[in-house]
Amino acid sequence: MVSDALPERLDFAVVGAGIVGLALARELIERQPGARLAVIERESEVAAHQTGHNSGVIHAGIYYKPGSLKARLCVDGARRMYDFCEQYEIAHQRCGKVIVATQASELPGLDELEARGRANGVSGLRRITTGELSEIEPYAKGVAALHSPQTGIVDYGAVARALVSELRGKGVSVVTGCEVSGLERDGSAVRIRHGRGESTAQRAVVCAGAWSDRLAVAFGAPADPRIVPFRGAYMRLRPEATHMVRGLIYPVPDPELPFLGVHLTKHIDGDVLLGPTALMVGARDAYKLGRIRSRDLAETLAWPGTWKLMRRFRSTARDELRLAFSRRAFAAACARFVPAITTEDLIAGPAGIRAQALSRDGGLVDDFVVNELGPVAFVRNAPSPAATSSFAIAIYLADGLLGESSS
Repeated sequence: MVSDALPERLDFAVVGAGIVGLALARELIERQPGARLAVIERESEVAAHQTGHNSGVIHAGIYYKPGSLKARLCVDGARRMYDFCEQYEIAHQRCGKVIVATQASELPGLDELEARGRANGVSGLRRITTGELSEIEPYAKGVAALHSPQTGIVDYGAVARALVSELRGKGVSVVTGCEVSGLERDGSAVRIRHGRGESTAQRAVVCAGAWSDRLAVAFGAPADPRIVPFRGAYMRLRPEATHMVRGLIYPVPDPELPFLGVHLTKHIDGDVLLGPTALMVGARDAYKLGRIRSRDLAETLAWPGTWKLMRRFRSTARDELRLAFSRRAFAAACARFVPAITTEDLIAGPAGIRAQALSRDGGLVDDFVVNELGPVAFVRNAPSPAATSSFAIAIYLADGLLGESSS
């Protein structure tokens, strides 16, 4: 990607060219046309991490606790995402999702999800019978299910690239290959140290994903929460088996965890992804399982919450290890919902890193977290459904940054 020039003086700086940072830049330039605005990205391409390594689901807003930022922003964000995709003719599909209870003990969890979805204003959500489940997903089996027809799929990398094109057309600098090493107050502004020298901005927002906590703490934000990387590995269905999944098939998730469990996801290119696993790893970019970065590993192990989390979820960790290293166990997890799936149907798939915020007491932070310190806001936790919610998150951040409301 060709990188723009980086001005020394800016009205706004956005650190991080994932989908949240790019959507925020779009919101800011729409509100203040002609502003001196730059998006600064350390990688050579935009959408290099969570944005470009996820399953591509446009979530409807079912899972999230009513009143939370996730609940408030997901439904609106999904609507805005569909609108953007239609405007720029980005391939997307409202393929629908079923959340399947495979045994009676999961029915209370399904009830809770239905109540949350209705409280959050999820359009079209309904409980379906086993017969209706078979009509929607002929190969799926369960005792009951929820159907969300508004859940969809898209390539978020394509969305990010369309955002870059729009931003550059409006005079916004999108600067890649330029790592931000620190931020310092400069009167009422902020001085940003980066790979091309320094720039001063009146306001800045850091959307740095897995590296967000480092920049925040260095600027004076609390150490809590810390980002701990979890590697999510996917398998694919071999092409001859993709007919077994028409849309999205999800389990009833563990209410104590922010992860949704192994699920089956149709991708916009026609692939069917299975997974992901959720394995704590030794690098914040451990797309290859064996990658370890000493600083990343040391920070994870030095954090008190890490050990409290591991003690609390020993059995879960064992299950995730089995899924990560046993294709038979992985196939069995998928066969809970689609019994016809066997190990022979699986081929290697991609992997992503979830930048999960972990509190000092061992709690997995299950909402978006933003720290505001004078001229700088830090997005400290933006896991799923951040991509779905990105345009709504951008409005929320811009309101705070400019001290105004968009409503």
